[in-house]
Amino acid sequence: MADDRAVEEPRQPAAEGVALSEPPKGGALSQAWLVLVMATFFGAALAGVEHKLGPVIAMNKLNETILQVPSLVPGAVETTPDMESAHGKNVFRALDENGRLVGWVVQGRGQGFADRIEVLIGLDASVATITGLFVLDQKETPGLGDNITTRAFRDRFAGIGTDVTLVAQNTTTNREAGVIQALSGATISSSAVCTIVNQTVNEVKEPLAEAARAASVVRGDR
Repeated sequence: MADDRAVEEPRQPAAEGVALSEPPKGGALSQAWLVLVMATFFGAALAGVEHKLGPVIAMNKLNETILQVPSLVPGAVETTPDMESAHGKNVFRALDENGRLVGWVVQGRGQGFADRIEVLIGLDASVATITGLFVLDQKETPGLGDNITTRAFRDRFAGIGTDVTLVAQNTTTNREAGVIQALSGATISSSAVCTIVNQTVNEVKEPLAEAARAASVVRGDR
């Protein structure tokens, strides 16, 4: 007679690498706290570095601005800051060898494709024409968007009147229409520079033109 008692199945060995016990409770919470602590630490460290280097970076940008003035405004040999004429904006008077106002250099900034872009815009004394452009800071894509720093691209802005709205297009530059030839493979970066120039010029055009007229009266120009 067969033994009908249940035969216990032999216990199978645990698969290699498989834990036989429950994972410790609260593991996810512990990891979340660790991430939070690390994020706080690195955030504080970054803020400290920026606080320490901020004045140095600002001074370097100021020196670079002063250095670029003669190339941005024809006839300029020196410059002086003018924060009153444009309501606190970073504006510099471009002066000739006799101290006469021959133009302006204005700092503009805005969002690019990868990060913020900062530019210097040269303007004639009456703020009727863009006389030059320099890219002060950018972090656009190497080999594509960062070509906004090249002389070939920047020269496309010189000679355009401030009464037109700049637009980047995949065509040849048309200064009368305000069309800037966009960089190949970097239309967004090209358009970003146009937007920054448009916004900056629109904000400073009237106050700077008024300041130029006032300076003309003081000199006794006719």
